[in-house]
Amino acid sequence: MGGYDENVCMCVLNRIFGNKPKVARGLVESLGSAGELFKAGRERLQEVFPYCTEIQRINDREYERSEAELKSLAASGTRFINCRSPLFPALLKECPDCPSGLYVRGDWPSSAEDGAKEGVAVVGTRDLSDYGKEWCRRIILRLSETEEKPMIVSGLAFGTDITAHRAALKFGLPTVAVLPTGPDRIYPASHARDAEILSERKGCALVTDFPPGTPAMKYNFLRRNRIIAGMCPSVILTESKIRGGGMTTARAAFSYDRNVFVLPGRADDIRSQGCNYLIREKIAEPIISGDTVASVLGLTPMAPGDVFNSGEEGKAGLTRKYDKALSPGDIDLMAEIILAVKDNKGIAMDALSDMLGTGTAKTASLARLLECDGFIEIDLMNRCSIKIDKITREY
Repeated sequence: MGGYDENVCMCVLNRIFGNKPKVARGLVESLGSAGELFKAGRERLQEVFPYCTEIQRINDREYERSEAELKSLAASGTRFINCRSPLFPALLKECPDCPSGLYVRGDWPSSAEDGAKEGVAVVGTRDLSDYGKEWCRRIILRLSETEEKPMIVSGLAFGTDITAHRAALKFGLPTVAVLPTGPDRIYPASHARDAEILSERKGCALVTDFPPGTPAMKYNFLRRNRIIAGMCPSVILTESKIRGGGMTTARAAFSYDRNVFVLPGRADDIRSQGCNYLIREKIAEPIISGDTVASVLGLTPMAPGDVFNSGEEGKAGLTRKYDKALSPGDIDLMAEIILAVKDNKGIAMDALSDMLGTGTAKTASLARLLECDGFIEIDLMNRCSIKIDKITREY
């Protein structure tokens, strides 16, 4: 056979040594490239690697099989990115058990110049409580309010995973789902619509290192989890029992020297046992506010003044910031709150609610959000005042 395409060769190695990625890496490094393995021939390979029984599968027949496979996948929008490509996740490439490559369906990454953007992994139990769901969304909302817009990585499973993906899409963040199956299958099948939406969104994708035709099997989830942990500088565990997939992902992340964050919970809540244990063992840092992760990662929060001084004035600035999280009616009420507080410094919450003709609970909820984002201040007596230095003339 003539010349060998390196990407196709790496695809062959990924299929042969998917469960032994260290062996594949050793073989490639010993001869300099995957193509050299195919050029060497069976006899030469047996001389150099006498104890590697799988080398007999490094042949032209397997090469042609992968070549045809990649052509077929390309027709359906899926490509294979080998671990030597500049598009491959840089952090994952550093892991000792890095896969030979990833099948990718979607817009991530869009070009060699972009590279594979690193992000924040969000994992946890499938039996997610309302508390866990609220905090999962709250954390991702805060991450969406940074200038860098990190990518959210998870596994498309029930509970934490799908909550994280949907929140990322809602709040305008790129998100990547790492599958426990081949690229031609979706697990769970009930999330097929979410997978379709995700794969069509800019900066988002479905990825896996399992070859086409691979079904969801128990072992696959452990293999999948190390990719989630490896490709991100930080991992967030929302809720987890003492044993579970989220715990294995968190431990893998710790072994890769990544930042590990957990959401603390009640001592008697079985869904928080894993998180509390990781805090006790000093493996993870507790999340005590929505800004914890962004702060540790060095992500720059959007300044409140930027919302008002970016060329969009008044309510338009609020819409740009909150349109993914709030209804138009809530944004209108926020604008009224800012105007009322500006003109009535020190106004009490009850008086503010009466002035606007809205319920106290609703007014207080939106006012607290404005306080969290630096627009207003609320003292211990529930008196409100403007916090930011510059507000457009409309206010």
